Amino acid sequence: MNERFFSLPAEKQQAIINAGYRVFSQNAYQNSPMSQIAEAAGISKSLLFHYFHNKKELYLFLWDKCAETTIAYLTKYGCYGQTSLFESMERGMRAKMEIIRLYPHMANFTIKAFYEKDPDISAAIQESYRKYFHLKADQTRLNLDPEQFIPGLDIPMMYREMYWASEGYLWEMVQRGDVDMDQLEQDFSRLIDFWKSIYLRKE
Repeated sequence: MNERFFSLPAEKQQAIINAGYRVFSQNAYQNSPMSQIAEAAGISKSLLFHYFHNKKELYLFLWDKCAETTIAYLTKYGCYGQTSLFESMERGMRAKMEIIRLYPHMANFTIKAFYEKDPDISAAIQESYRKYFHLKADQTRLNLDPEQFIPGLDIPMMYREMYWASEGYLWEMVQRGDVDMDQLEQDFSRLIDFWKSIYLRKE
């Protein structure tokens, strides 16, 4: 990657990043031409190749940007220091809403990239996922008080169930097209309230 990309004004960097997220989230990796990304960003294809040597480099940069941005905003909203699981989740939802406003297609790209099967990039994506997200998830779980949950609850299974439900919901939203922010926030709020009602210890 050419370091001159970082010397660009912030708004130009954001335009290129958002163009990449939009094009890659709408197509498979192999069907996402750099020319289309350049056009969406309002720059020439040759200039895009000046900043990123090839499509794989741009794709992996965008993936790392997702991870770094997500961790930064979850940290900013205090998600990792909570002892209450659902307080952490609610803070996380607010953080992710702010991210989506900055990068409207980032969530779609993240899901698409996670399930991308192209051998040129899939291994790198999975390795990066384990590096960024599993570490933070483990750190979060260390802070949680197990006494907040109903007696006898299989906590690892609860985590898996919530993860699968969240991923399935997001995947469904992506398949419909552009994510409706208000609907997303309402649905996740209802989902968190439902999980509270069945998993939290009753006073």
